[in-house]
Amino acid sequence: MSAKQSLRPVVTRRPPTPTTLEELRAVDPLFARLYANRGVTAPGQLDYGLAGLAPVSSLDNVDAAVELLLANRERRIIVVGDFDVDGATRSALMLRSLREFGFGDVDYLVPNRFEFGYGLTPEIVEVAAERSPDLIVTVDNGISSAAGVRLARDAGISVLITDHHLPGAEIPDADVIVNPNLDGSTFPSRNLAGVGVAFYVLAALGRRLEQQGEKGAAKVPARYLDLVALGTVADVVPLDHNNRILVQQGLNRIRGGHTVAGIRALLEQANRQLARTVSTDLGFVVGPRINAAGRLEDMSVGIECLLTDDPVTAEQHARVLDDINRARKGIEAEMREQAFAYVNSLDARDWPACVCVFEKSWHQGVVGLVASRVREKCHRPVIAFARESNGFLKGSARSVAGMHARDLLEAVSGRHPGLIVKFGGHAMAAGLTIAEQDYATFARAVAEQAECLYPDADFSGAIVSDGAISGSDIARLGGLLPAARMLRAAGPWGAGFPEPLWSGDFEVVEQRTVGEKHLKLRVRAAEGGTAVDAIAFNQAGPAYRGVVQLAYRLDVNEFRGVESPQLVVEQIAAIQGHNA
Repeated sequence: MSAKQSLRPVVTRRPPTPTTLEELRAVDPLFARLYANRGVTAPGQLDYGLAGLAPVSSLDNVDAAVELLLANRERRIIVVGDFDVDGATRSALMLRSLREFGFGDVDYLVPNRFEFGYGLTPEIVEVAAERSPDLIVTVDNGISSAAGVRLARDAGISVLITDHHLPGAEIPDADVIVNPNLDGSTFPSRNLAGVGVAFYVLAALGRRLEQQGEKGAAKVPARYLDLVALGTVADVVPLDHNNRILVQQGLNRIRGGHTVAGIRALLEQANRQLARTVSTDLGFVVGPRINAAGRLEDMSVGIECLLTDDPVTAEQHARVLDDINRARKGIEAEMREQAFAYVNSLDARDWPACVCVFEKSWHQGVVGLVASRVREKCHRPVIAFARESNGFLKGSARSVAGMHARDLLEAVSGRHPGLIVKFGGHAMAAGLTIAEQDYATFARAVAEQAECLYPDADFSGAIVSDGAISGSDIARLGGLLPAARMLRAAGPWGAGFPEPLWSGDFEVVEQRTVGEKHLKLRVRAAEGGTAVDAIAFNQAGPAYRGVVQLAYRLDVNEFRGVESPQLVVEQIAAIQGHNA
């Protein structure tokens, strides 16, 4: 947080009910409180064994998908993916598993976002048709691709859609659709990422093959749960119990060294140890490197990194992805500063209920990241646009809790027919295309609809805290470092199941600036105790003295093989003796 930004209110979660805490009495009291505040009401919801997954057979249409795949086992199959991490992991999972199942002619095709756009478009179907496939399998797309499906089927190509995005008004006439978000679905976990949907389809296929006498087939998809974990975390889907099982099982494989060469190489590229991998490493280390390929160039290099079993080849791909990611960071930084300059030119009280930003020079592959950064600043939905082609703008929306991005776009489309050329997405993220000449009209319309649909929306950006971690909690857990280790391992943390964030008063012992923009501190609890290191990223500038309120995460810092506890500070608020 820069010195110019106002402080965000810190709101402490309500204490869980005594009944819930009694159900979790076998868990340490601190962790019982954390889990209860994240919706856990019974010990079984902390069991992350594969047996706890929602039954494979409960996913609607999964048996029909198996029949379609088996009917094409000796034929040519093209997997059409998406240009993000979910799509890349899903493509790799599908190809690896099908090939191990004995499907002899399986290949993939990923639309270049700058030439073909998203999904199974008619244009990408024409490219796929040049390879004469018998079956197209979409992964992480297809539910909004009615025109592309029609063209494929008119050409005599069968289509299996596996997707998790919300359906639009027209459902494609595919041979089979597997999507837990179809109307009428009875599947208990609608939060599956695209890679999770693919895992269920392949698990059902493996079981069928096992029943037919092919020993070991049922175990094939589970060997790639590292890919499932990566795609699930990187796609920022809510980590309900089902998704936490998938992620934890994938992390277990990574920590045990049983991961694909590409994930290993990407973690090593970032100086991460396999044995210490946590969900945030997948979301903030591995994921962005793969995503960068789809944002700036072609996702093929990301998929190839996840497909290869050769460590040398994987390391080469990882270096390329790291270079692309560095370029992405530079582009994003320039775009972010331009976007911030625009919102800073307005009085914060005049920020609309949905903020739109656009510059003619912006890179369309990076607008989603810019939308996320502006949302963090404005604490409300943001749509960032870039020029697509032929007078059209490509927009990427990022929303906040309680405001549904896709529903908002649907409301605008219904009230202003023709204003949005196409759109799709989730509650927290969506994409759209509009005519450039309609940008100002759209910006007004979407702000008006946001106010209309969500009149009581909270734009304060409140930091939700788990309260204070007490001295008695720390003592019971064996000290600050053991407590930090336990918290790190207690996840998997992620969307819908957030990493614990604490708040409390601390005395500033010393501080200095590191890396030009980060604040390094030594602090001790206001009531006394041993000083501990703290780091406040991107918060250099003010000089703090006396007692401050910190909102922070307790983490483990490792330097030259030595571990120590560290507070990762979300916000610093001066209480007394503050000189900026």
